[in-house]
Amino acid sequence: MALNLVLFGPPAAGKGTQAKRIVAERGLVQLSTGDMLRAAVKSESELGRKVQDIMKAGDLVSDEIVIALIEEQLDAQSDATGFIFDGFPRTVAQAEALDSVLKKRGESVDSVIRLKVEDDAILGRIAKRFEEQGRKDDNPETFKHRLDTYNKQTAPLLPYYSAQGKLTEVDGMADIETVAASISEVLDRQASPKGEPKQGFFARLFGSK
Repeated sequence: MALNLVLFGPPAAGKGTQAKRIVAERGLVQLSTGDMLRAAVKSESELGRKVQDIMKAGDLVSDEIVIALIEEQLDAQSDATGFIFDGFPRTVAQAEALDSVLKKRGESVDSVIRLKVEDDAILGRIAKRFEEQGRKDDNPETFKHRLDTYNKQTAPLLPYYSAQGKLTEVDGMADIETVAASISEVLDRQASPKGEPKQGFFARLFGSK
């Protein structure tokens, strides 16, 4: 049974780090729009140049471009046991499009995990990452604009997924290991029938008391 997970949170909240851990531990395929967009820029294609201009300005890439990238990857890895959507969806329109794309495949978003972090802490993280990695889209001024854009456009995803009963919040301010453990608990519940805690599921399965 496929497991499709959305990791949700502002830029630099740690989504990429946690997604890589889940890939290593559970074998899901990570779909990072950030990585795909940076690869497009690096290719220096017409699309890449267009994406570069948008990212330099700190704006969100259009839904059409992002959704096309996602569909391309879903088709290319149709035998995957599940996907982690990292940095996608970022708007309600994208969430609705993702639901539609997955529905055509007989699937759905199974769980949405929100990494809760404070804006001041995020700005501190990005300043450090900019010094260490020098990514152009991490320029402090550009990043502040990205964060503002996130807060305005992406926040509506909270009620969208909450209404579907799929949203779980995790303290993203905790250390990496603690965050990973919290995410594992969520995924273990998801993997058990009807969200039954994993321990209770196995106890019932093997007749333990």
